Amino acid sequence: MKTSIKQKSSHKAFGFNVLSDIFLPELPKLENDREADIIIEYKNLTSTWEELSEGSEYFVLKKDLILFRLPEKAIFMIKNGNKINYSPMNNTTEDQIRLYLLGTCMGALLMQRKILPLHGSAIEIDGNAYGIVGDSGAGKSTLASVFLNKGYHLISDDVIPVTLNEKNIPMITPAYPQQKLWQESLDYFNVESSQYRPIVERESKYAVPVLNQFVSKQLPLAGVFELVKTENDVIELNPIQNLQCLQTLYSHTYRNFFIHPLGLLDWHFNITAKICESISLYQLCRPVSRFSALDLAEIILSTVKKEETFYG
Repeated sequence: MKTSIKQKSSHKAFGFNVLSDIFLPELPKLENDREADIIIEYKNLTSTWEELSEGSEYFVLKKDLILFRLPEKAIFMIKNGNKINYSPMNNTTEDQIRLYLLGTCMGALLMQRKILPLHGSAIEIDGNAYGIVGDSGAGKSTLASVFLNKGYHLISDDVIPVTLNEKNIPMITPAYPQQKLWQESLDYFNVESSQYRPIVERESKYAVPVLNQFVSKQLPLAGVFELVKTENDVIELNPIQNLQCLQTLYSHTYRNFFIHPLGLLDWHFNITAKICESISLYQLCRPVSRFSALDLAEIILSTVKKEETFYG
């Protein structure tokens, strides 16, 4: 990857103006005269890693500084919640750099800003945000895509940024208008994968723009559904209650192993406790034996409608 000086471009992501010297086609572009909240730029981080890593192979985690290294590929530094530096190695491509800039780097930066990053997709239903969280491969993006096919709108895919407003109501800020979908999901929706860009290191996963079905404003978080794969043939929906709510949100915090080294345990407990007081959480078990995303979406919609009627 070339590291020559390049013209910087302005983008919008996670509610922030991002000024970057590497073009980010995933993000909406802004006029360059916007004041930047986040700056992304190249910097040789080799000596910084050697100085601070102290024998660590992958991560250096400090209060206002996070370094992580992908052996033979790149070093990244996230600092003070407003700056991301990248340092490519060998023949690393811009696609590879962007994958980590918009994933691990942005998740780390949100934590530095004390914005809770949940690992999942968020969709808008009747003016509220609903999160779909789960482990990698659980089917979060595929389920969100079913909602988009039904006419609903995407708020976030992969990293869901959650804050509390002045009334301690959890709010979701739109991330950027793109989904990541596996080949099998595209096949089910009869979508030709050749029109989309493959995500590097995951040849059968594709970046799918959703410009026309993307939410552009903050929305209140009304519920979270934890998607879990099961060997059973029947879909199960179970409420998550009491202390299990806290554990669920901890488990599905993006890069949750950052929390303790960054001194954020108290913050994380306090924000997730307030979220648990305000929303409903459910575990949704999906069979691995069949494609069940359409049924799962109907169950979520039915649950949401019942709650709207009850709390009306």
